[in-house]
Amino acid sequence: MTRLVHDLSIAKPDYVDGSIVNLMRSLGDALGAELTPYAPLAGLAGLDARLRDAKRIVLLVIDGLGAELLQAIGTGTVFSERQVGTMTSVYPPTTATAITTFMSGLAPQQHGLTGWFMHFRQLGTVTAVLPFVPRYGRVPLSSYGIDISAVIDCPSFFDTIDQPSIALLPKGIANSDFSRLLGGRARRLPFDSLEDFAARLKACCEGLEDARYIYAYWSELDHLSHLHGPSSPEVEAHLAALNDALAPVIDACTGSGTVLIATADHGFIDSGADERIDMVDHPDLADMLSLPLCGEPRSAYCYVRAGCVASFEQYVTRELADFAHLVPSEQLLDEGWFGLGDPHPDLGARIGDYTLQMRGRYTIRDRVLGERESHLKGVHGGTAAAELHVPLILAGP
Repeated sequence: MTRLVHDLSIAKPDYVDGSIVNLMRSLGDALGAELTPYAPLAGLAGLDARLRDAKRIVLLVIDGLGAELLQAIGTGTVFSERQVGTMTSVYPPTTATAITTFMSGLAPQQHGLTGWFMHFRQLGTVTAVLPFVPRYGRVPLSSYGIDISAVIDCPSFFDTIDQPSIALLPKGIANSDFSRLLGGRARRLPFDSLEDFAARLKACCEGLEDARYIYAYWSELDHLSHLHGPSSPEVEAHLAALNDALAPVIDACTGSGTVLIATADHGFIDSGADERIDMVDHPDLADMLSLPLCGEPRSAYCYVRAGCVASFEQYVTRELADFAHLVPSEQLLDEGWFGLGDPHPDLGARIGDYTLQMRGRYTIRDRVLGERESHLKGVHGGTAAAELHVPLILAGP
């Protein structure tokens, strides 16, 4: 297997007018949503008018289909042929954070979700956000009577529009705590295969379902990219299969009154076992932390014990400087990594004292008791341009 040549240069989200947050503002304007602090997406003449006049608007999110990956292995697909531009995702560019942007219309600065693993003070534990389970186990916290809305309090985009809407979601997550909360008033339609997904999407695009706005989410490309790496033949084969299934649906939007926009939540980079920093090998560093690492293996939030700040900084500078860039998390807030405007009241508490922004292809991991060991060959959530840039794909009406 030949690795893709990744763009590992440091990139920040363009929240001014070039990110998925701005895309959501454009969609919201067309659908009558409440205004957000963000400007509409710029750089595509006539998009706002096309959205406003459309009978139906479809947002197709293909998890993990970064702009770099599409350019490298997607030549000749409907996704490449209909690509009209590139946007940035949010920071960190990861599913938990970016999907919340798609489902709320807000940047992390406002919705307050900052990665796969988060420390919620109200729960007193590190939680995997999307499945809403504690890091040490797989039983949803709702099973203990904890309402997810107690810690995730951003609005649903579907509830801010006065239009009938549909959320087309994989069967395994269609009725999760997260999907029910952020899905709001949308009618959630589950699917269990690519064939089923294509058929349901086709019906939505043809107006056979009663909806003006359709949000459709496909997750398998992300799963395969984590498991095998984005450079793998498995990922290339899956993108080809996805094209075969969806190209007729997307092409049929022309002249149908349906505007379909396809994009992704993040891109990917390959990362090998020799590019993984394991906290097992750094017990002194682990002892300086009051919590397990939070956030992402590419952007790890560190909660430092009282009295250990100086020794923590010295250790990271001495032992990890070649692998990670150490940034006070407050600095990331000041520099606008999470968004613009007034922050969520708990945002500062959800990003730790320091952030390890991993260099190159490196990741950093720890484990808690009861947690399975994982060795992902494809990763995201960091500062590389390959992780941040996503395609803007447009079809119809």
